[in-house]
This record gives sequence, structure tokens and C-alpha cells, in this order.
Amino acid sequence: MKITMAHGSGGESTSRLIKDVFAKHFHNEILEKLEDSAVVKGAGKLAVTTDSFVVTPIVFPGGDIGRLAVCGTVNDLLMSGARPQYITCGCILEEGLDIDVLDRIIASFAETCREAGVTVVTGDTKVIENKGGEPGLIINTSGVGFIDENLAVPGPFNLEDGDKIIISGNLGDHHAAILGKRMGIESNIVSDAAPLKEMVFALLDAGIKVHAMRDVTRGGLGTVLNEFSDSSKCTIELEEQSLPVSDSVRNFCGMLGLDPLYMGNEGKMVLSVAADDADRAVSIIRSAKYGENACIIGQVHKQDTSSDDNSVVLRTKIGGKRIVGLMYGEGLPRIC
Repeated sequence: MKITMAHGSGGESTSRLIKDVFAKHFHNEILEKLEDSAVVKGAGKLAVTTDSFVVTPIVFPGGDIGRLAVCGTVNDLLMSGARPQYITCGCILEEGLDIDVLDRIIASFAETCREAGVTVVTGDTKVIENKGGEPGLIINTSGVGFIDENLAVPGPFNLEDGDKIIISGNLGDHHAAILGKRMGIESNIVSDAAPLKEMVFALLDAGIKVHAMRDVTRGGLGTVLNEFSDSSKCTIELEEQSLPVSDSVRNFCGMLGLDPLYMGNEGKMVLSVAADDADRAVSIIRSAKYGENACIIGQVHKQDTSSDDNSVVLRTKIGGKRIVGLMYGEGLPRIC
């Protein structure tokens, strides 16, 4: 069965779609009330995020748009030191979308929520006309997490001189998986889309002095570290030989002329950690799910805060230095 405009009418077809697909996977006592807004338990200090997810294809090696939406939302909350609790799910469906495909994606969304420890508390569904091409969907989310009142919230403005820069794993897997699928390039590359709850909780519970955290998504590591450098008025020096990139992704990049520093990921984070905690932080991340390839990739050099000479510098394998600037324009084929 396919999605039709009747599924967006608010009538019987809409009710049947919600019951047969969404309610089946998102079953909980909050949603059972079918109110226009959810009343939930709260806390004094909240982290709130919202995001919209558009990707082609909607099912790709290693994941789908449902898993992607949960991971993207949850990881944004985690990067502020919050413990994610609630998520919303708004779906804009194109006429002609196969309901079996939708069911698979919503099941994936629900399964990833369980892995991430978040509850779907409200949602919405709309149907729009298909303007041509393969019918797809857009997912919009909002997420809410609770922050410990005593936590020094990490942020890009908190980097300190001597901090070590840590990446939680290989770069470029998600971007290469999406682009390869779209271009019909056969490979063993799969998306890294994953909720980073376990490693973040372990770092915070161990009292690691984390000054900044950011998930490395669209724009890649180079863009994130430029934001760190600009906010904290510092230079970040990276070691090229320390950057973790799988052979498959490295070969993929070589074939298409891509740079892993600017490729999107959906299950990796970069941290700035006090030097005396860096080795312990790497060990903790490597012991957590999805963090087995974590490593130190660079260091922070704090300058006079009045200086505008802040940059990200890559020390190359042959001993030279390269400025890693902000990605300009499109930069490379977009994946979402």
C-alpha cells in the first residue's frame, strides 16, 4: 500500500496510518492520551534541541532516516552534557511512499530511541504531493535532556591552553556510505549513525575535565574545530598521521577527490579535554560502544584573547603545515 493524499486529511485514513504504523512502534502511556501536547516530568536545568532530517536515499548502508533522526537529536543534547529524556517525531510524507518502507523506518526510529534511552512523547504527520521522483519523507524532531545542576557545561568557548583534542573514531563513514549508495558505487562502507550516550555518560561519571564536545556532522571535523578555535581564541594543531580514517573511506576519497576533514559523520564526536585527563578519556571512550577507534589527534595553543590570529593547523606527514579553513560554499556533493 502507498501513501495517498487521504492519509493527510485528518480523517479515517489518517487515523488508520497512525494506529497501524506510529502507535504500533511508539506505544507508551504518554502517547496513549492522544493529546495535542504532552505533559511530562521535568527538571530545573534543561537542554532543548530541534532538527530536521532530509536524506537521499532514505534507506542506506548501515541505517535509514529514522535512525539518523534519533541519533542526530540525542547526540546534540549529549554534547551539552545533558542526559536525553524526551523526543518528538514529526513526519512529512510524500504521496506514493510505500507504507511498508515507512513502517520499517518508524520501527528503526523506535528501536534507536530504546538504545538511546529516550521516550517519544508527541508527534505529527502530514502528507504532501509528490513533485516527481522517488517518494520520500522528512522527519522533524525536538529533544529534551536534563543537565546536572553542578555540571560545568562544556562549550566551544571553554578550550584551555594545552588541552588535547580527541576524536571518538573514524572519519567520513556516513558521508561515504550515503554518497556511494547514491552514485551506485559498491563498497563495504556503512554509515556510522549511532547514539553516543554510553561514552558521554562514562566520561561525565568519571569526572573527566571535558571543556568542549561536539558531534561531527555536516561540515565535518574541519568546520567544528574552526568553531572551537574562533570561540576560544586559540590555535588548534592537528597531526595528520593521527587522524583515523578507514582504508575503504580513504580509497573512496582518493577516487572522488574528497577530504575526510570535511565529510559528515553521524556517530562521532570531538572533544577538548584537559591534558592530564586525555589518556584516561581515550581509554574510557575506547571501552564504550562505538568508541573503539578513539584517539588523540591534536592540541590547543591558547593565544592572547585579543588576537584575531586563531586557526586550525594540520601538521602533515612530511613535516609541513596546512591551514584547515572553514568549508566554503558547497565544498563537496551534499548528502542531505
